[in-house]
Parts: sequence; C-alpha cells; structure tokens
Amino acid sequence: MSKNRRFLATVAGLVSIVAGMAGLAYASVPLYDLFCKVTGYGGTPQIAEMLPSVVGSREMTVRFNADVNRDLPWEFRPVNGKVMVKVGEPTLAFYRVKNLSDETIVGTATYNVTPLSVGKYFSKIDCFCFAEQELKPGESVELPVSFFVETSIESDPAMEAINTVTLSYTFFELEKRADAGDLKSEGDNL
Repeated sequence: MSKNRRFLATVAGLVSIVAGMAGLAYASVPLYDLFCKVTGYGGTPQIAEMLPSVVGSREMTVRFNADVNRDLPWEFRPVNGKVMVKVGEPTLAFYRVKNLSDETIVGTATYNVTPLSVGKYFSKIDCFCFAEQELKPGESVELPVSFFVETSIESDPAMEAINTVTLSYTFFELEKRADAGDLKSEGDNL
C-alpha cells in the first residue's frame, strides 16, 4: 500500500471515529431518558400498562411537591400535601396551577420520585405531565395524577425501611426550558 493510500485510510478511519462519537453523543440523552423510564433509575416513575390486580397490606405515605421554573409566571401546588396509600391501590391526587401572567402560556412538567430507589415501584396510570398544559391569562385549573405503588415493593428487603415517597413535579414554559437551578418552590419540599 502506498504512503498516500495509508494516509487516506487513516484519515477516513479517524473521520469515522469522530462521526461515531458525535452520533453517540447526540443519541445519549434520549437513550438515557429511555433507560431511566424503563428501569426507574434516577427516581423516574414507571407508566402503568395495566391496573394492579392485588392490593397489598403495606401502607405508605406519598407526599406531593411542586416547583416552577423561575421564568414561568405560574403558581403551582398540590391540593393535598400527602396521602396514605396501600401498595397496589390506585390513588388519585390533584395539583392546582394558575397562570399569573396576562398572556396564554403553554407549560410542561417533568417529574420524579424520592427516594430515587422507589422509582421502579412507583407507577403512574394517568398524569397531567403526559401532555402539555395551556393556561389562559389568570386561568386556574386542577390537574389530576393517578398512580399506585407496586406490590413487589413488599418483597424487596432494600425497601423495608422506606415508608414515605415524595412525588415531585417541576413546570417549565414549553418554549423556554431552563436549567434546573432556576427554580422557585411552591410545594411541600423536603
């Protein structure tokens, strides 16, 4: 192989490596998001495909937290600060949100649960966070979330000492997603 061909082969190999790394970097965020949703890693609750067939005996406290990005002129808080639930029992809770501005704003909510290890056992049946929320100036609405804690939490020795779970939401303006550090708290924070 001539010196020129070896040089071109090396350049082609290096360009391929750089392109592959750029592709992996681009795909890493959606792949990590998918990984968290599938495994519950990082406190990401599961989305229930079916309702539980059994209600367990263990009771847990579910606390509710609400945050709003500081650039979003909304007031957002849980209607009730906490509820007692039996594992496997579908539960309905509400959050109240109000647009404090004089313009229509579309928001979206991110969510997680703490302790983070409970994410794989916490399943949402339906949630306002699955869709964008549009509020007209001064409009106030109650937003539902239905969920349950999987009964399999009862058989996990690592979960024995956990009796309280916090379900937390953060609202962002859809077009103006900002850093998580830009939050104002409106709820029952831990």
